[in-house]
Amino acid sequence: MTRRTHRTRNLVLASTITLAAAALSVPSAGAAKAPGPQANPATTTGTARIFMVNPVQSTGDQSLTDDKDSAAAVPQSAYALAPLRNLDGSGYLRGTWVTVASATGTPAYSPSEDFRYDRSQDQFEQVMAYFWVNRAQEYLQSLGFGSTFPGIVKQQFEVKVDQYGGDNSYQTDKPFRIRLGKGGVDDAEDAEVIVHEYGHAVHASQVPGFGASEEAGSIGEAWGDYFGVSVGLDAADEFHWPVKADPACPMDWDSTSYTDAPHCIRSFSAGLTVADKIGEVHFDGQIWSQALWEIRNDYVGLRKSARDWDRTLVLSQFRYAPDTSFSAAAKATYETALQQDGAKVAKAVKDRFAARGITF
Repeated sequence: MTRRTHRTRNLVLASTITLAAAALSVPSAGAAKAPGPQANPATTTGTARIFMVNPVQSTGDQSLTDDKDSAAAVPQSAYALAPLRNLDGSGYLRGTWVTVASATGTPAYSPSEDFRYDRSQDQFEQVMAYFWVNRAQEYLQSLGFGSTFPGIVKQQFEVKVDQYGGDNSYQTDKPFRIRLGKGGVDDAEDAEVIVHEYGHAVHASQVPGFGASEEAGSIGEAWGDYFGVSVGLDAADEFHWPVKADPACPMDWDSTSYTDAPHCIRSFSAGLTVADKIGEVHFDGQIWSQALWEIRNDYVGLRKSARDWDRTLVLSQFRYAPDTSFSAAAKATYETALQQDGAKVAKAVKDRFAARGITF
């Protein structure tokens, strides 16, 4: 079992690894526009009451605290109703791409598939887990993965909610599964935590055994942070949810119990370079995640889109080796951008990695 934590900041590991010489050949997406999230026509769609990513992001209120799961601790304005897609019609949180396999408390059940709870109820976190894992898979498919490109974690995915006693979460890939922890703000209350853990499954699906070096592990943590933010922002865009906190600070609700305001588990704007590495994957991952975030902004500035960048980024990850280095992974990302998006955009990719001290 490979444990993927999202808390620790200051441990020490070490690595120096290179990418395998034989890169995976990937097809070009061409000019076709990928469809947005859609339900499988053989499934049913219910109604979910969820957080709009998380309460700090949607309200901008940095003073919010957990207060022992109190419903009164979070304003009603932090919640939204959203379609709960791809359910199997059983009345439980089971569907094509995710199943809440077990959880603390009574399993959520609704014959009418109307799942409206608040954070004081165990079932609320179960609904959050289902919605956001399903949403992450839908997002990948909307980028063309599973149609134009190979599918990624394109299977029913198990989630266990509040069954890890520590304030932490982790993912395993044999079988694919997430365990979401509790303590402080329970992890399943923050969409960016949920999708971060699913992001590790994305890497494991694309490159079995990924994370076999410190730099590969750092890339994994950075990608999880970035993916959590990107999926959340895509949902906010679709549903017109407010974004009132800095999106470059992931997991700002989850981190309220152990960080000072403005809350931020890690940052996409820490200004770190490879010269600042300490040999710990969560800290060092901020080098990689800042490059990803800045490239995202460059894509938009160059009349591409954040979705174009996400498609290219995910596609490039098929070329990574399990024990890849920053340099080798950056080269693979650049080459994929050159193939998919052209020389001008690819230069921006190369320049942003170089600004973090990552050259090839």
